[in-house]
Amino acid sequence: MKKLTIAILFAASAFAQAAPQPIFDGKTLAGWKIVGAQAWTVEEGMILGQNDPKKKGSILWTEKEYTNFVFQCAFKYEGQIDSGVFLRHENDQIQIGISGSLKRDMTASPYIASKKGYPVEAKDVAELLKEGEWNTMKITAVGAVYTVELNGKEVMTYTSETVKDKGPVGLQVHPGKEMKILFRDITLEER
Repeated sequence: MKKLTIAILFAASAFAQAAPQPIFDGKTLAGWKIVGAQAWTVEEGMILGQNDPKKKGSILWTEKEYTNFVFQCAFKYEGQIDSGVFLRHENDQIQIGISGSLKRDMTASPYIASKKGYPVEAKDVAELLKEGEWNTMKITAVGAVYTVELNGKEVMTYTSETVKDKGPVGLQVHPGKEMKILFRDITLEER
């Protein structure tokens, strides 16, 4: 009986550690660092990313680095935006909004800077994405494989050739475009 109790406690402890953990406290940018323009603030429990008048770009990086993980967030925007979520470094990104190079919405698609483009395009985004409303994105990064769910539906899987073993997660305000994006309910589950 004692061995069974220990096994149950161990399993419960492992499960508790694997559960998604908030990485935004809803009040401050504690645990995050801004690289680039001061485009990030906290308003009413949300992270606001907004260009300055000079339209300079900025990335809000987690201070902690991660290997394999599931990143989840809710995001909301109006108008044309060019944003995204960087995975472990600035080369691999999951796009949110209009691609500057393609001039069309590439939300949930990977943008690989060293390959200069989008190697695959997420499916059914036009039907799933709701401008002006809250959308959810779940990004699973295990080794070189990225899988993205948009509003509860899997829309993309991609195997990156430029993946890093470990690094931070970043939110982007793209330079050269007047834009505003809100993020909330940001969690990360390490795998």
